[in-house]
Amino acid sequence: TYQTVSSSSSSSHDFSDMEMESNDTADETLQDHLYWQLNLTPMSDLDQLIATNIIDGINVDGYLTIELESILEHFQAQKEEQLNSIELDEIEAVLRRIQQFDPPGVAGRNLSECLAIQLQQLPEDTEYQTEALKIVSQYIHLLGNHDYKQLMRKARIREPQLLQAINLIQTLNPKPGSSITSSQSEYVIPDVLVYKEKDVWQVQLNPEVAPKLRVNDSYAGLIRRADSSPDNTYLKNHLQEARWFIKSLLSRNDTLMKVTREIVSRQEGFLDHGDEAMRPMVLHDIAEAVEMHESTISRVTTQKFMHTPRGIFELKYFFSSHVTTVNGGTCSSTAIRALIKKLVAAESPVKPLSDNKIAQLLEEQGINVARRTIAKYRESLNIPPSNERKRLV
Repeated sequence: TYQTVSSSSSSSHDFSDMEMESNDTADETLQDHLYWQLNLTPMSDLDQLIATNIIDGINVDGYLTIELESILEHFQAQKEEQLNSIELDEIEAVLRRIQQFDPPGVAGRNLSECLAIQLQQLPEDTEYQTEALKIVSQYIHLLGNHDYKQLMRKARIREPQLLQAINLIQTLNPKPGSSITSSQSEYVIPDVLVYKEKDVWQVQLNPEVAPKLRVNDSYAGLIRRADSSPDNTYLKNHLQEARWFIKSLLSRNDTLMKVTREIVSRQEGFLDHGDEAMRPMVLHDIAEAVEMHESTISRVTTQKFMHTPRGIFELKYFFSSHVTTVNGGTCSSTAIRALIKKLVAAESPVKPLSDNKIAQLLEEQGINVARRTIAKYRESLNIPPSNERKRLV
């Protein structure tokens, strides 16, 4: 049995410490990382606005791809006096503050500035920092062309110093933005929470991914009572779009809950006992039960995750083909894989089970599976054949 709980209802079940690790999630973007730091940086409202425009112009590699003059022109075109009176040196001052953000080198306008920012952030007693800074600031083209003789002559640096400075430069990151996405741990926030309370499986939308949205009644009332001028017509159109957006979110969440409830009701055995108790289930089964098209079920279960006491699973994990049992019933391919894994784990290291023997043992449990199917499932579990398992002992 199961029940549903609205995301706003109080529950004694605490999800604050639940594990969120998964291999199917999107990383935090560089922009997210920069905005997070911006929100923690004391700045005037005007400087915050300038900083936002700068951050929006930073690409995934961490470089500022928009000219400061373009940002200035944007502000000069505004009606507000506070905005159109901004000067270029104010924008440059905000840029210098952003260039102190993590990752080091971010918001550089070219490779030379990117590397110089990183060098300037090193401890003052860093050896050959002065020489390296001189090279990246003034002679990076010679460095790029490996024209070391010309570089030594123009920079007035001897070969030992040059080599040490180059070694220091090689420790820098020419694409600082890449360090954010590549270093993030892979986590996922589940869309639905499933837990057992008083022997009843509860299904709840995760409030973190299903926020309550509504149109402000006061503003909506003002728009409704306004005249039909172009400005008010524009606002009315946006009000309608906002309502449709909220309606579509509610519909999506309703569909997600219907599908999850049906999955949970069919897979209580898995939730109680694990993979061996997984029932065979295909998209058509759920589509028929909730009276929706199979393509809808496929879309709803893709990249949607369920948090259970057994871990976090993509909803698609619960779907598997079936194998007919001796007594005319069915067993899921997921359950058969779990049984194969269990049998192999308990086998004798001196005489590991062959695929034929595994098929025989499963048949004794009423599951009739061909040897070639056993081999296919075993390979999908990365389990070597019996002769290789024997050699591994």
